[in-house]
Amino acid sequence: MMSDGYYYTSKKSDDICPDVCGQDSPTTLSMSRLRCMLRGLDLKALIFLVVFVPMFIVGAYLHGQKITYFLRPLWQSPPKPFIEITHYYHENVPMEDICKLHGWGIREYPRRVFDAVLFSNEVDMLKIRWKELYPYITQFVLLESNSTFTGLPKLHNFALNRDQFKFIEPRLAYGNIAGRDKKGENPFFEEAYQRVALDQLLRLAGIEDDDLLIMSDVDEIPNAHTINLLRWCDDIPHVLHLHLKNYLYSFEFQIKHRSWRASVHRYQSGKTRYAHYRQSDYILADAGWHCSFCFRHISDFIFKMKAYSHSDRVRFSHYLNPTRIQDVICKGADLYDMLPEEYTFKDIIGNMGPIPHSYSAIDLPSYLFENPDKYKYLLPGNCKRENG
Repeated sequence: MMSDGYYYTSKKSDDICPDVCGQDSPTTLSMSRLRCMLRGLDLKALIFLVVFVPMFIVGAYLHGQKITYFLRPLWQSPPKPFIEITHYYHENVPMEDICKLHGWGIREYPRRVFDAVLFSNEVDMLKIRWKELYPYITQFVLLESNSTFTGLPKLHNFALNRDQFKFIEPRLAYGNIAGRDKKGENPFFEEAYQRVALDQLLRLAGIEDDDLLIMSDVDEIPNAHTINLLRWCDDIPHVLHLHLKNYLYSFEFQIKHRSWRASVHRYQSGKTRYAHYRQSDYILADAGWHCSFCFRHISDFIFKMKAYSHSDRVRFSHYLNPTRIQDVICKGADLYDMLPEEYTFKDIIGNMGPIPHSYSAIDLPSYLFENPDKYKYLLPGNCKRENG
């Protein structure tokens, strides 16, 4: 609009660079404004924008998970503590006296015991488990699928290795199911689907009310005297979790916090459901072993990292590098480069870094010592794994 021979504009002028408004070319105008902006910044601010902001973005991308885990005490409270039951045992003390020490009575005859597992590829751990429990199990129940929880195709590994388990064949209830083949779905849905199928297999195997049912992963192994105690004692809790010594890669690396997900149930028709989460406030101390990622071959480590429900922890492809995995095993470090899953800053900081080496092989599954050459890789001082 013209006013007294002068042009009028409603746009504000640039106080820093008033000469910019006289530029005609859009390109020239843009460059001039950029120079004005830079002229308005001091050197420290410029360095911050160019150097530190990109560093922060890259750091958050690489270590965001660690930051989240470290700050966990701020956004998540610790779970309700278990009511821990003292575990008494001595091989020379009569079972009636052991039951009384726990505050339980003694039965006229022992309960039947069903050991039920979902199977993937842990052939060695399954054999160690079933050799440990063999004297006290009425029925061994195993279900496997042709796909992993994450939807990856897999072989029926138990069927392929069934000859190794002839010693339990008369007491075996075996089943296999097809996976749902829904890639991209939350893997916990597939896991839940397979656990429901295991419930059905248990009923086909003949489980009845008040039979004992062991619910645990293959690598969560109750010790034999724990199961013998629970089958003979009366008035035990209907659902009892088992506190297991927790190991990683072999029995050389014992983790400070103990494993609790394994449980034993007095079966109730229409009520008992096979699950792998907390189902009771009661837990029996020192009841066995959990040996996670205890594999003979590097390829089995890679397979599990991609196959199980927490496969999202493989954030970078180099995590699956065989050389890296072997190095991590021997150091007792974390395969996913994660911080400890703890609920206080004290516990997080106290448990950071590699797991200390242990040179004790006391109180481990007896089958290990009966076959030390075959299972040497699980004993202290033998961290090297086979290729393939």
